[in-house]
Amino acid sequence: MPLMKGPAPVRRTMKYLEAGTIIFKDYVKIMLMHYNDENSDSKLYHKGIRDVIFWDVPQIQHKNRLVQIVKVENMTPTPFIMFYLDGSKKMFMDVFAKSREEIMSHMQLILGKTIDELTKEAIKTGQIKNPANFGPTYPRECISEVPGQVFAPCLGRLPDSMRGKKLFPEGRMARKNKNSVWALIS
Repeated sequence: MPLMKGPAPVRRTMKYLEAGTIIFKDYVKIMLMHYNDENSDSKLYHKGIRDVIFWDVPQIQHKNRLVQIVKVENMTPTPFIMFYLDGSKKMFMDVFAKSREEIMSHMQLILGKTIDELTKEAIKTGQIKNPANFGPTYPRECISEVPGQVFAPCLGRLPDSMRGKKLFPEGRMARKNKNSVWALIS
């Protein structure tokens, strides 16, 4: 499989990408990350942001498709993340000597949507399971499982009054004749 090559190929699997927890609020437009690579003198202070870029940025990109993510390498002596928000506002986040977990929790706290906001959006878009919905991902797979509905023909035989072959035994040609039952109904 060609995608399973390179460092940590698990980062490119759908299961890993869907496991991302940070969904930014709607006013976040651009995320700009400044850091130095491993060859710099201050590599210890930049380890947290490099780990975020390696492990968490693919998940953030997958969950926040409308947010542009830019990585700037070896331009500043201290690592930081700058967020561009609606209305030409900027927000700086200092990540100097912070671990990956500290950076991610701070990002979630400041710019991430809360669980309440996510459930409200899910209800608004209809992603929450409604008892009136049916299909393979819902508790009822077929509408015939609802009491009072006509069951599916694969589950049992329909009454003769609901079967077309019993109403029109001559077949399709009988419908075109003026003396047929079909012509009298229509």
